[in-house]
Amino acid sequence: MPKDTGHPSPLSRLTGDLWGGLASMLVALPSAIAFGVLVFTAIGSEHAGAGAMAGAMGTAALGLIAPLVGRNGGFITAPCAPAAAVMSGLAGILAANGTLPMERIVALMALAALLSAGMQIVYGLLRLGRLIKYIPYQVVSGYLSGVAVIIAVGQIPKWLGLPGDTKLIEGLAQPHLWQWPGMVVGLVTIIVTLGAPVITKVIPSAILGLSAGIGTYFAIGGLQPELLVLENNALLIGTIETSGSLLDAILRSLSSLRSITLGDLELVAATAATLSVLLSIDTLKTGVVLDALTHRRHESNRELIAQGSANAVAALVGAMPGAGTMGPTLVNVTSGGRSPWSGFFEGAFALTTFLLLRSVIAWVPIGALAGILLVVASKMFDWRLFRLLLQPATRLDFIVISAVIIVAKGVGLIQASVVGIALAVLIFIRNQLRGSVIRRQRDLSEVASKTARIPNARAILDAHGEQALLVELQDDLFFGTTDQLYSELNEDLGRRRFMLFDLRRVQSMDYTAGNLFNQMHQRLKERDGQLLLSGLPSSLPTRQDIERYLEQLGLVGEEGGIALHDTRNEALEWMEERVLEAGGWKEHPRPTTLDLEDFELLREFDAEALKALHEICEPMQLEAGATLFARGDEGDELYLIRRGAVEVLLPLQEGKRHHVATIARGDYFGEMSFLDREPRSADVEAKRETELFKLSRERFNALAHHHPVVATKVFARLALMVSHRMRAANAEIRLLEER
Repeated sequence: MPKDTGHPSPLSRLTGDLWGGLASMLVALPSAIAFGVLVFTAIGSEHAGAGAMAGAMGTAALGLIAPLVGRNGGFITAPCAPAAAVMSGLAGILAANGTLPMERIVALMALAALLSAGMQIVYGLLRLGRLIKYIPYQVVSGYLSGVAVIIAVGQIPKWLGLPGDTKLIEGLAQPHLWQWPGMVVGLVTIIVTLGAPVITKVIPSAILGLSAGIGTYFAIGGLQPELLVLENNALLIGTIETSGSLLDAILRSLSSLRSITLGDLELVAATAATLSVLLSIDTLKTGVVLDALTHRRHESNRELIAQGSANAVAALVGAMPGAGTMGPTLVNVTSGGRSPWSGFFEGAFALTTFLLLRSVIAWVPIGALAGILLVVASKMFDWRLFRLLLQPATRLDFIVISAVIIVAKGVGLIQASVVGIALAVLIFIRNQLRGSVIRRQRDLSEVASKTARIPNARAILDAHGEQALLVELQDDLFFGTTDQLYSELNEDLGRRRFMLFDLRRVQSMDYTAGNLFNQMHQRLKERDGQLLLSGLPSSLPTRQDIERYLEQLGLVGEEGGIALHDTRNEALEWMEERVLEAGGWKEHPRPTTLDLEDFELLREFDAEALKALHEICEPMQLEAGATLFARGDEGDELYLIRRGAVEVLLPLQEGKRHHVATIARGDYFGEMSFLDREPRSADVEAKRETELFKLSRERFNALAHHHPVVATKVFARLALMVSHRMRAANAEIRLLEER
């Protein structure tokens, strides 16, 4: 069997695609025939042959069309269990009418499949592929298990050989109606299909199981010769009759659609919607698994268009609809199929097999097909469901999945999906209500800005810091969490003047949350206070720009509105200044300008060293708001602040900036580029009018040549100060990463 290499030759790729197409056809075709029989025997047991033809033709049509449109290498599209469950339900409802001829029922079924295909194409054009992926897994598990139950309930009567109009409960209570030859055939098929992978994986288990079932039937037929008669034998598929050629059958299917009316569209619309959603989910689920196997990423929206196109063709030729199927796809890839041609070959092999072996297919026992479908149902059912019941934390998930299964069997699959999504949403809201969106809250006596304060100012902030509160929020702010947020902060709103919300960890916000912020702001304004917001996300996975959203609500950007600050430090600094003003503290309007000997960096330098440094330091002045340098600028100067302060800012996406530090009088900055002579790593702006000393590395190197002791002392002091700053940075990172 061909192996997948890094750079296979064209011949090797073709060989792999041929092997993959053949192997996947051997898996897909028996199941497709079984699905077709399931659907058409819902109309009447005498239509099993027509069902086999619809299943086989569906395998061919889907295989030939889907890979050419989707171009998704390795992907196999074929009739599937969800399609069989939905279409058999529709067939049963139409047949129960009692007045519709067979041709009319088949036309309505084709119309439902055609509408469903059109919806899938629309899903792809509207780029809803990702949206369908976000359906909760409880719903997916529930509907797949529901489909499994529907199939199992429908196949057990066929396995028992019950008359077509006998319900399962009635049949189970009447053992005299059971036909033991069909039961033995089905049981052998099930045992071999389940046990085959233990013995060999070269031949698909469905082929081995079907072969064993057929062999068992003919072995029993040796004892009961009446079983070897094809005509009117309820235990066999029966003759697959098509008057005229296959092309004539296709043309008849197309002409039957001419009689469709608007009333017919309304009749099958719900079924078509159900089918479109289930087939899309099944396809996208298979695509995710295929991506993991091939280390590629498929285009989900294009795949939906491809599936819709293939299902449309299948509907027009009177064949079964389908989806990207897990089993045949896995067999294709593991057998060497990698390109879209492997899927095309699968369809071509299915068509060839059906045309050449149509007479042989007529002798396939219904019990064998029932056995295969019961195995399919057992694999689709999520048996982990019962483990969820044992753990208190997962019992609600059990309830959701069970509800979907019950509604799927009792009402319908679309209704089951709606019920499941509604329950999942309620559980999500319940879990949100159990937790708090407040990550941490501290007042100004516990947290401070990065602006250094003199002892007298710090003492005022420690004494009156309870006037301002920092609240760090997290997760989602929506109608399910805002009431609890308001309740938790109600007491603080009554006794504090300022409240700052840090929104860096917020994922989304709705109108209710915006209205809550406005209410809080109005309460604070009554006490001459202010609500502040900082760190507003603008590139969330939800694509929501919270700042723009608040502007659209009219809550910010106007006089008297909520105050926005790019950085938390900027907002903390603003609150500190308000608290200091209320405490009677005033900053000296023009503090003295420092000389070199006043800097901690140059402490204990002798007069000669200071004189040498004076000769290479260049005084300079910055106006308030002026940019000294920006991230990426070239420069190797070290700056010492004689008076004023600068802000070090790190540019972020969407025009945001992270406040690294405020560096004030007596401190220095620019040491990184001074030491490694690499481009600047951040922006530096003057917070107020500022005077500096500028020391270039080039001039310092010249000084070091004549005064090596001075250079050594400066480097030693720089190393110590860099160490202090690294520790401060570590503390900030630790604070950000706290869980």
